[in-house]
Amino acid sequence: MPHTESTAARSVAPQPLSFSQGRLAALSWGRADAPVWLALHGWLDNAASFSRLAPLLVEKLGIRIVALDFRGHGQSAHLPQGSDYALWGYCHDVLDAMEDLGLNQVSVLAHSMGAAVACLLAAAMPERVERLTLIDGLGALNTPIEETASQLRKGLIAHRRPLSRAPRYPDIESAIAARVAGGVTPVDTITATPLVERNTQPTADGHVQMRTDSRLLKPSLVRFTPEQVLSLLAEISAPVLLVEGEQGILCERAWAVQARQAVKELTRHVLNGGHHLHLEPRAVAQVSAVISAHWVMSDRVTSDRVKSDKA
Repeated sequence: MPHTESTAARSVAPQPLSFSQGRLAALSWGRADAPVWLALHGWLDNAASFSRLAPLLVEKLGIRIVALDFRGHGQSAHLPQGSDYALWGYCHDVLDAMEDLGLNQVSVLAHSMGAAVACLLAAAMPERVERLTLIDGLGALNTPIEETASQLRKGLIAHRRPLSRAPRYPDIESAIAARVAGGVTPVDTITATPLVERNTQPTADGHVQMRTDSRLLKPSLVRFTPEQVLSLLAEISAPVLLVEGEQGILCERAWAVQARQAVKELTRHVLNGGHHLHLEPRAVAQVSAVISAHWVMSDRVTSDRVKSDKA
C-alpha cells in the first residue's frame, strides 16, 4: 500500500522567507507569532528536508519552524569566489537569521551536518540556544591530529582546480534518480523528491540544473580533531534530544558512543529508519511523536519545578 502525506503535512503549506539582505533563503511553517524553532539541514540538502516533519511538529507543539537553506545550498546565495565553506561558517547563517527574526535565544531542530553546526553554536554561545533536537547527527566530522597536513594538502589541491559546471538533467525525474543513485547515504525516490525539487532550476533549453555550489564537494581545508569535537560537546549546556535511525550513521559505532557520552544532558531514541528518517514517509510520524512527547514532558517537569521552588 502506498504511503501518503498526513492531513497535517498537506494542510500546512510553507511560507518562503529570506534573511541577511536576501543572501539566505528559508521556509517557514506555523503562525508568525508562535515560538520559533530554527531547522538546520544536512550537507547538500536544503530547507525542504523538513517538509514532512515540520507540519506535524507545528500542529503538535504549537510552534513555528523556520528552516534555513545554508549558504551554497538550496536557494541561498553562493559564497564569493575565493571563499571557503568551513563548517563553523554556517554558525553565522544561524546567527544572521536569529538577528533578522529578533531572537536572543532559540530552539534548534537539526539533521546531520546541521546537527554539527547546532552543536558548535550551542557549545560556543550557550546563551543563544535553548534546546537541541538532533536527527541522526551529533558533533562534527573530524580528522586525527596526525592527519592535519594531509587534510590541508587535499583541500588546497582541490580548491585550486577549476570548478565543474553544475549538473544538468533532461527533467526533474532524472535529477531525482541521480540523487538516489549517487547519494552519500541511502535514500529512496519519495524521500529524495522534496530535496531535489528545491535544489533545481529550469534552464532555457527545457532542462533542469542543480543550484548547489559545486565547491561544497571539495575537501575541507581544515577539520576539528576528535579531541576538539568531544571538548565542544562537553560544553553544551542545553538539553539535547537525539533521534537516530537504526540504519543511520551513528548507532553503536565507537565514535558515536564517545560523542553521546560527552554530552551532559542527552536523551536518545533509536527508531526504525535511515539517515533521513525525518523525511521518510514510513518514519516521519514516529519521529514527530517522539520529539513532541519528549519536549511536552520536559516542559511539564520544568513548570512543576518552578512552581515547587515558588511554593
